[in-house]
Amino acid sequence: MAPVTLRKLVKRYGALEVVHGIDLEVKDREFIALVGPSGCGKSTTLRMIAGLEDISGGEIEIGDRVVNDLPPRARNISMVFQSYALYPHMTVAENMGFSLKIAGQSADEIRKRVVEAAAILDLGPLLERRPSQLSGGQRQRVAMGRAIVRNPDVFLFDEPLSNLDAKLRTQVRTEIKRLHAKVKSTMIYVTHDQVEAMTLSDRIVIMRDGYIEQIGTPEEVFQRPASKFVAGFIGSPPMNLEDAVVDNGRLMFAGGQSLPVPPRFLEKVTTGQKVTFGIRPDDVYPTGHGLHSGDASAVHAMALPVVITEPLGNETLVFITFTGRDWVSRMLNPRPLKTGETVEMSFDLSQAHLFDAATGVSLR
Repeated sequence: MAPVTLRKLVKRYGALEVVHGIDLEVKDREFIALVGPSGCGKSTTLRMIAGLEDISGGEIEIGDRVVNDLPPRARNISMVFQSYALYPHMTVAENMGFSLKIAGQSADEIRKRVVEAAAILDLGPLLERRPSQLSGGQRQRVAMGRAIVRNPDVFLFDEPLSNLDAKLRTQVRTEIKRLHAKVKSTMIYVTHDQVEAMTLSDRIVIMRDGYIEQIGTPEEVFQRPASKFVAGFIGSPPMNLEDAVVDNGRLMFAGGQSLPVPPRFLEKVTTGQKVTFGIRPDDVYPTGHGLHSGDASAVHAMALPVVITEPLGNETLVFITFTGRDWVSRMLNPRPLKTGETVEMSFDLSQAHLFDAATGVSLR
């Protein structure tokens, strides 16, 4: 196992720079998720670590070796792709052991490693089947088994669940979590799905336009987003965000509606300052049907009309009209609400965020 360090890593295609000198330290045996929208540079970064893309500048270190000029096979990494890339004419056991066979390992050693990997992934009963006889989730587990048998320093995952349906994604996500607990390897996982990133990783690297916006634990990026972009990207449903102007301790929104400045920001803003207000759906709720921070003085209530509701069993998403557009709130222990009904909504401002309107950076 080994740490991975990126120093001022750059990728250019001709004059177009797509990764802009990023720095990242992945600890030994850590599970890191690279997440961001399409085109943010996360897969390109992963492919540079793997040696599948040449780097244009900077340095990649795996363990104690700088690997900039090493081919993929010399980096002792294993990569799991979106597509399973299994050989259809080979059995599961043959697919898993093929790279060892090419490397000249003995039949006994190959059999031993395949059986060990199969035990980790519960593939024992499937070893003699061919890919056509497997479900999508089983094929993905075989692809992971093929990576495990090599005993790599680092596992790289490039959106491995994107071809699976919702139920299978949840199942295989659990398998990957269990795999990390068992093999205790360094893992770098690329996804556009922030739920995958939140549930799987020790730390999340959020990328945007070839830059790193924030690095932190799932709790840190959710509770203390460094920018408006992170606040809107992490969380499902996403954070409600609205531009405002500070006016004598209040946030004035377009259309004339207002809220008090959240208590922890009172000393950080001045009248006339342009900000973006953010609050998560969990912290806006029909009065009596939400989470409580314990700071009752920071809860501000107002009557607002209901647009639509989305019942989800033990909770309901309630869309309300505020500042001239739809905001989403989360109602716990739900009761029936009708479209057009006016409901008293509580805003827990102790949990709210403010960002600089021009730069998008959190005012903390």
